[in-house]
Amino acid sequence: MALKIIEDECISCGDCVPECPTESITESLVAFKIKADSCTECEGESDKPKCVLICPIDDCIIAA
Repeated sequence: MALKIIEDECISCGDCVPECPTESITESLVAFKIKADSCTECEGESDKPKCVLICPIDDCIIAA
């Protein structure tokens, strides 16, 4: 399973990018996006996805 960033909620702060161990988060024209084919939800890395933990906006990053 992969995560998804809700574009309308994302403030484009970029805090999530350096936290991603699989480098699955990229900047798009409006906000950041998570590549579904490489996102592991930080399984084996952390109890919760690192991007969710660092994101300042609640419910901005959700399960796809």
